[in-house]
Amino acid sequence: MRLVFGAVLVAGLGLAGAAAYQTHGYISQMQVELAHARANANTVKMVDVYLAKRPMTYGERLTRDDVLVAPFPDYAVPANALGKVEDLFPDNIDHRIVLRTMDEREPILLSKLTAPGKDAGITSHLSPGMRAITIPVNQISGVAGFLRPGDHVDVFWSGRRNGQEMTQLIESQLRIIAVDQSANMDRSEKIRPAGNVTVEASPERAAALALAQNSGRLSLALVGVDDRAQSAAVEMTQDRLLGVVPEEQVAEEKCHIRTRRGNELVKIEIPCTN
Repeated sequence: MRLVFGAVLVAGLGLAGAAAYQTHGYISQMQVELAHARANANTVKMVDVYLAKRPMTYGERLTRDDVLVAPFPDYAVPANALGKVEDLFPDNIDHRIVLRTMDEREPILLSKLTAPGKDAGITSHLSPGMRAITIPVNQISGVAGFLRPGDHVDVFWSGRRNGQEMTQLIESQLRIIAVDQSANMDRSEKIRPAGNVTVEASPERAAALALAQNSGRLSLALVGVDDRAQSAAVEMTQDRLLGVVPEEQVAEEKCHIRTRRGNELVKIEIPCTN
């Protein structure tokens, strides 16, 4: 009995010693890494970045009193972050308009503000050379209210051609800049069916959309967030939808003979024989 108790005691002491050794090694490694990080902390390049001093939402005025400056490691600065007063308030303007929600102490990004001197209307969302055109939609053609400014859509036209109903893809990857009367790009709003959608298009494509609205019905198809490929040509007819194979029209074979009537050569139709 004593031998068993002694063996258990020795085994327990051995396991405890092994655990203590592993713990000591882990702590030592962490201390080395922490010391290395502290030694390199003074060598990291720091740059100034403007932050929002308070939470801000779409349409608010961002003034000089709404920002503060904080040092950031150069490698950690977000793309389009602003760090110079002449970039944030060029030409000594006194404010910018917020396009996207910003939390307190969040870096101010160029993409979340209107252009200097511009308001938050849809003109501030248009790319150079582009036009805004509105497409009327309903719960079905408008993807059940899931469309938001900033999304991309394909546009399909439905109407009659050659005596039958057909649907065709007429535009691909159009960017939505407003839904109903809102250009707010935040996703916190309650989903509801839209009555109209305003998209960005070149003048030629805008003209094509205007013609399509007057000659048929338009439907929108939502494109995935990371999908930027132009859709291939798509056309769907009733026959193709139902799997109907059009019957080939066989031309009736005609046979002729040529004969003379006086000085005139005449072609006369006769029954064909094999």
